[in-house]
Amino acid sequence: MNVALSTRPLDTVADFPAIPDDWAYLDTAATAQKPRAVIDAITRAYERDYATVHRGVYRRSASMTTAFEAARARTARFIGAASADEIVFVRGATEGINLVAQSWGRSNLQPGDRIMLSTLEHHSNIVPWQLVGVGDVHIDVAPLTADGRIDLDAMEAMLTPQHRMVALAHVSNVLGSVLDVRRAAELAHGVGALLLVDGCQAVPRMPVDVAALGCDFYVFSAHKLYGPTGIGVLWGRAEHLDGMPPVQGGGAMIDRVTFAHTTFAPPPARFEAGTPHIVGALGLHAAIDYVESIGLDAIAAHEAALVAEARAALASLNSVRLFGPADSAGIVSFAIEGVHPHDVGTILDESQVAIRAGHHCAQPLMDHLGVDATARASFGVYNGRKDVEALVRGIERVARIFG
Repeated sequence: MNVALSTRPLDTVADFPAIPDDWAYLDTAATAQKPRAVIDAITRAYERDYATVHRGVYRRSASMTTAFEAARARTARFIGAASADEIVFVRGATEGINLVAQSWGRSNLQPGDRIMLSTLEHHSNIVPWQLVGVGDVHIDVAPLTADGRIDLDAMEAMLTPQHRMVALAHVSNVLGSVLDVRRAAELAHGVGALLLVDGCQAVPRMPVDVAALGCDFYVFSAHKLYGPTGIGVLWGRAEHLDGMPPVQGGGAMIDRVTFAHTTFAPPPARFEAGTPHIVGALGLHAAIDYVESIGLDAIAAHEAALVAEARAALASLNSVRLFGPADSAGIVSFAIEGVHPHDVGTILDESQVAIRAGHHCAQPLMDHLGVDATARASFGVYNGRKDVEALVRGIERVARIFG
């Protein structure tokens, strides 16, 4: 099948040394490949500049502390935070959500309170709320529209003054559907609830301004933003962080320790017990610089064009079922009639095409869709027309093999 593709490439593939010319990497929603700028920043930090932070009085430690805190300030500017002190470094979005659930949740939730989630949430935005452990706190689930968006009209009808927290994904990691965060915040605040947003799939592919969005907490992981693994960000409004107790104890998060009593440092240090992922923060800084050098608007337009071309090509194949809205953000999930997604992924791998196959840590969404799993192609700045063509050729091969 010949597919006419008009996508103008961003010409960035040369920046990614782990992507050979004959490999179509279409699993960016799971983790993004790393540009040379990030790799060099990490290597330089370990080879030339490394020292601990916040503790040493010698010159290199002071320099590394300055660089570490510069990464925090850079992150704050990247998402429109009012202050660097609103940025808490965590291991990833999963830890960020767990931190809010265990700290804010245990301090504020009472029997009879309610939490609102949605059908498409990642397990990391479901299980932490189940683990809060406050008796008789009920979880409600907002349904989806026919094309796979969180149904905010239905959610509005479900919200009550008993709801204390609304926690939703900015972009679905399966469907690519984009949440109207501003409206979700207005609905949550209208009943006195807070809004936490899982931004893992949003920050790599669209501009994010937490002040304009109106949410109360926002989390994301560096490794999906072309940065290193093991570090992520929890942003919270200062007034919320100030009222939250720590959930881990140790060095750096204290004010004064005695065997009788301990007082704690103000945020963000209160939530960063122990030696942090120093070099990870520097890698995150480099990743933010990298994506902003391209431009988030340019990345969004580039991925939208790739999604449109891929969906058009796959829709022409009778055996393929597409999921999610036509304007999904960088993600195309699909199933091939009579073929398990794991077989699809294996055969595509033989053709040098890497996709994700499985339930994508979204089993309730799979139940809603009536499938055990889907195949998912997800795009990044390094993808172009040849990757879509390779995907389509690979799927045609799958169809031939399975008849």
